[in-house]
Amino acid sequence: MNNAFEIIGGKPLKGEIVPQGAKNEALQVISAVLLTSEKVTISNIPDIKDVNKLIELLGDMGVTVERLGLYTYSFEAKNINLDFFQSETFRNKGGSLRGSVMIVGPLLARFGKAAIPKPGGDKIGRRRLDTHFLGFEKLGAKFDYDADSGFFNVDASQLKGTYILLDEASVTGTANVVMAAVLAKGTTTIYNAACEPYLQQLCKMLTRMGAKISGIGSNLLTIEGVSELKGTEHRLLPDMIEIGSFIGLAAMTESEITIKDVHYDELGIIPDTFKRLGIKLERRGDDIYVPAQKHYEIETFIDGSIMTIADAPWPGFTPDLLSIVLVVAIQAKGSVLIHQKMFESRLFFVDKLLDMGAQIILCDPHRATVIGLDKQVQLRGISMTSPDIRAGVSLLIAALSAQGKSTIYNIEQIERGYQHIDERLRALGADIKRI
Repeated sequence: MNNAFEIIGGKPLKGEIVPQGAKNEALQVISAVLLTSEKVTISNIPDIKDVNKLIELLGDMGVTVERLGLYTYSFEAKNINLDFFQSETFRNKGGSLRGSVMIVGPLLARFGKAAIPKPGGDKIGRRRLDTHFLGFEKLGAKFDYDADSGFFNVDASQLKGTYILLDEASVTGTANVVMAAVLAKGTTTIYNAACEPYLQQLCKMLTRMGAKISGIGSNLLTIEGVSELKGTEHRLLPDMIEIGSFIGLAAMTESEITIKDVHYDELGIIPDTFKRLGIKLERRGDDIYVPAQKHYEIETFIDGSIMTIADAPWPGFTPDLLSIVLVVAIQAKGSVLIHQKMFESRLFFVDKLLDMGAQIILCDPHRATVIGLDKQVQLRGISMTSPDIRAGVSLLIAALSAQGKSTIYNIEQIERGYQHIDERLRALGADIKRI
């Protein structure tokens, strides 16, 4: 364990914070640069490990990458070295990066072949890649898993448009199939497509590059194949997971925080979900202002029954913010059932929260009931390890609200998703240091 955060909690924070660019959008639109030989410039790219690894991987493949500013890069995928995909380097780098599956769609579309090592990443239960592969197969790709090398080899010399009903509305699966379809011959229809803002952003970018996509923002996409795409410029949306995390942080630590430039209209149900926990937040232009509040009370349903907050595909509530909602509910007045439908074992970090003094009943791997303490009792600082990206930030929020010192190990998991989080929190007055 090379790095940890040491946090002295229980202090209110104050100030403004700017959310980073959206990590999940970054992995998709950066992969999309492979669809054209022309230059693509992307701004507001977050400086985090998963994204930097993908950019490095593109460089290894032969893409000309230029860093134009702190968060702006240009990419020119003119000369791609296709032999690179059989190399040891690719296996090591591609295998450790969940986002590397996103380069398959563009490569198939433009070059008719690709290879992909078996993926790794978060410990949050099986994340199937079937949706990606089934989509490619429907477009005419042939897969061959080589057990000795651990690679999937894909041949897609003749991609043809078709009707595809996705078995699940996977965001990355939809993105990958869309990228393969934009250069396929004929028309592709994708039903049960994911419609997250990230995916809408990708589709808008592809459209600017010359793709023909209709139905953007809905779960039925129609793509008319074109023969080639051109370069473009693109700016990433702010990361809605960070925005939600900062709302939760403000409530839990009784802080007055302004979250800047949030693209409020793209946040969907997120602000309202936090309001259901009793958190007062107001929209000011394109900022969210969260006042310092001593207490917040969880609403009940209209008939008086206990509030349930569950994740669902967009425009439902994103699973990435459920762990934040769970932590914030610890100090609310009232009770709430958190139902994590989309992943197994995402709730297992509650044992750390119990050690800190939270009142939570873990019903099963998918459901936890939180009985709010209403700030009658303060959480106490402990030593803990972060299991995955989102839980890590939830534990960070708990630690900042707790009495005394907490130490969080395995912070690489947090830093895969949040850039310079310790510096940005220190700017708000948090007592957090790296040890």
